[in-house]
Amino acid sequence: MPKKINFSFSGFLQRFHISAMRRGPVLAALAAFITGSVIILITGGQQLFRLEEFEAGKVADRDVVASEPVSFIDEEATQAQRDARIQMVPAVFKYSIPINTDIRRTYDRFVLLSRSLFTEQVSQEEYVLKAGEDFPGLFSEEALLALYQDPDRENSLDTGQRLLEFFLEIGIFAFPQEDLSAYNQDTAELLHNYGERIEREQIGYDQIITKNRLDRAVAQYIEDERLSREFSRGAGNIVSSLLRENVFFSPADTRQRISELNSHLEPVRRYIERGDKIIRKGFVITDEEMEELRALNLSLKRRDPRLVAGQALLLLVLYLLLIFHMGKRIAGRILQPAECYMMTILSAAYFIGASLTNKFVHLGANFPVSILLPTALVVMLPAILLGFPLALVTAMILPLGAFLIEAFDTSSYIVALCSGVVAAHVLQGSKKRMDLVKAGIQIAGANAGAALIVLLFNQAAAVEYAPVIFWAAFNGIASGLLVIGILPVIEQALNAVTPFRLIELSDLNSPILKRLFNAAPGTYSHSIMVANLAETACQEIGANALLARVGSYYHDIGKMEQPGYFVENQTSYNKHMNIAPRLSATVIRSHVKLGIEKARSLGLPEAIVDFIAEHHGNSVITWFYNEALKREGSVNMEDFIYPGSPPRSKESAVVMLADITEAATRTLKKPTVARLEKFIQTLFDAKIDGGQLSQSDLTFRELETIKQAFIKVLAGYYHSRIEYPKLPVETKPQAEEGSAKDKKETPEEKDQT
Repeated sequence: MPKKINFSFSGFLQRFHISAMRRGPVLAALAAFITGSVIILITGGQQLFRLEEFEAGKVADRDVVASEPVSFIDEEATQAQRDARIQMVPAVFKYSIPINTDIRRTYDRFVLLSRSLFTEQVSQEEYVLKAGEDFPGLFSEEALLALYQDPDRENSLDTGQRLLEFFLEIGIFAFPQEDLSAYNQDTAELLHNYGERIEREQIGYDQIITKNRLDRAVAQYIEDERLSREFSRGAGNIVSSLLRENVFFSPADTRQRISELNSHLEPVRRYIERGDKIIRKGFVITDEEMEELRALNLSLKRRDPRLVAGQALLLLVLYLLLIFHMGKRIAGRILQPAECYMMTILSAAYFIGASLTNKFVHLGANFPVSILLPTALVVMLPAILLGFPLALVTAMILPLGAFLIEAFDTSSYIVALCSGVVAAHVLQGSKKRMDLVKAGIQIAGANAGAALIVLLFNQAAAVEYAPVIFWAAFNGIASGLLVIGILPVIEQALNAVTPFRLIELSDLNSPILKRLFNAAPGTYSHSIMVANLAETACQEIGANALLARVGSYYHDIGKMEQPGYFVENQTSYNKHMNIAPRLSATVIRSHVKLGIEKARSLGLPEAIVDFIAEHHGNSVITWFYNEALKREGSVNMEDFIYPGSPPRSKESAVVMLADITEAATRTLKKPTVARLEKFIQTLFDAKIDGGQLSQSDLTFRELETIKQAFIKVLAGYYHSRIEYPKLPVETKPQAEEGSAKDKKETPEEKDQT
């Protein structure tokens, strides 16, 4: 009998050494791969023919029959309908408010001057001279004399005001140099602006007043109103001199009218029924048939199993490549399952979005479809949450994958690649959320540049440049703004450490740190000093200095519950003098556990919790352990070991060293540079011998750099009491003496910190 085969997915994972913690991400990647393959199958097209086989004007060597019904927009007929509609749109004209205001002010000044001179009863020569000085070259001498001699000149000035307002309201049209023959040839449209209300007036071209028709129109007005001859010669001529063109053609408003018309214009659609023969063998192919052939090609589905299988395998390779780069070698650490889920979802969404957009959105041959996808957003999130190397890999793999599964053409791939790579770079060193807006602007510039290159390469028409470049730039800005909205949600969901969140956590006015200051001021001061030491050292070795500073602030928050049991918070009374060493060790050990519980209740990121759990490692509380041995004879060492684990990162190890260094150097009497160096080296050696740095990846070179950074900071802190040695021979005895004195210090003070 054939042997029965039992398949277990769990056993499969175990066989390939995939731990239980990593099975979730592997399953997520598998689900994303299957979903992507299904989308490729759905969105692909059926390759029944190649467009390159056919060309308008040539004889077809085969038939092409529509295998399914197709409807498409007849662009030529739609454009013809649009042009016919445009012929009905009147050219739009608008008043020039500044010109109207200037004319009114000039006439008001003239009336004010004239009435003033009339009141003073100046001679007509003086009147003409004064008016000529105030309004040089504007009015003729004959008109001024006629107004002066007008027996009813005061009333004529008021009548002139009405005449002026009449023609300003009617409008004196200025026709542009450009040809208006594309618009309605019978009427024009004049916009009247009444505050927030705008009225449109249709005016026949035969009723329009121009500069050439102005004199005749003024004369007709005077005749219709039965105004005097004196008025016509005086105030009438003066008003005519002031009037000028105040209505001008508005291309923008005219285009808006055309746009409004086009928005209600239904495109002309053509239909191809299933079974229709589009191309006939032996006949010359027409332009109309080629248009139908292109429409059919766009609508058909690609179900060739070989093509689908190839694209699915390619997608699998891309996922494997992305998962490989999500390891410690690129990311610098093993990603948490939630972070793997995020990367899987982002990549799957990108591939699916690219396929669907390519399938259903067609904005022109020279409009890259990747402009509609937020490539920068998909890259910026890993750049902020997981670091630059992984973001750069993502920026290169995702556009390449979309290109290879035929969701992107060459132009789309170039734009997406440029957008992603720039997005990965511009966020380096970002510490404020406003930097995301600046990054969006930089990405917008890069996108616009890439779009310009693509348009030039494709020899696109000039009219296509503006919309493509605009939307490319908008894509970058929108990605930056979307990150601002999405990032806080993902930060909370992943409980992630980002530079922006670290800046927020580093605020010393936060409630938890203010409570630490009030409850345990000595611990607070100690934490600040540890932060200074750790930050300086991390800067020197190239580690995350901001993370080390924030971790230092919170590493001892567990001491808030019982601050009096820790030496930095004691003044004159030591509570440990009256309790057993075993109980003292229990209190000292508890601050680690209490700190972890408090940090998690506050929702602090796990990276910060690690500092609390690891800043003592699993070292022994030596003094109380030895004291218990003296009193009890035999004790269990486990009762005197901190309930933590050795540091697993460079930053956590630096904080451990800074913690013990800051606490121990407080006990030094007259700390010189030499004594500090020897004393710190002793502390470092103790941690190395105790195996506390074995998992931190710190090298001996970095340990030496850390030590020198500590000495530099502490030397500045103790500068008023440090005696700098003159010669090495003189410093050696002094250092040894200092070391001997250090051994005389009460170990209890060190352990209690």
